[in-house]
Amino acid sequence: MVELGDKMASLSQKKEAKGLWVSVDRVEYVLGAGGPPDRPHQFVYYVTIHNDSPQAVTIVGRKWVVTNAQGHRLMIEGDGVVGQFPRLTPGDQFHYNSYHLVDSDSEATGAYLAKDEGGKDLIVRIPAFRLDLPIA
Repeated sequence: MVELGDKMASLSQKKEAKGLWVSVDRVEYVLGAGGPPDRPHQFVYYVTIHNDSPQAVTIVGRKWVVTNAQGHRLMIEGDGVVGQFPRLTPGDQFHYNSYHLVDSDSEATGAYLAKDEGGKDLIVRIPAFRLDLPIA
């Protein structure tokens, strides 16, 4: 994990992959999900990673930054995506869903770390999306 963490920490130095992009397809608040007391609200998000580039890539890591209404940031990083290391050939898509636990209205963004067939590190940015609590 240290190696991945070092790579993820320096995302700004990585080359963005042309033709590799992310869509956030849907975000849902899960009523009554019951997260921990410090982050009791759960949002499920549905994401698609698209490979419209001419090369195959493998997603090897992710880094999320979740910023709450007070400006506090929670960094989440790790290997793969939902326990997988998807290999996307040109034209492929990888669909998945996961969740974030928050304490207040928040915004999520981040990036995936990918490797091309030659082992070169690439990144693909995750567009920012809102995690707004329903009005009671």
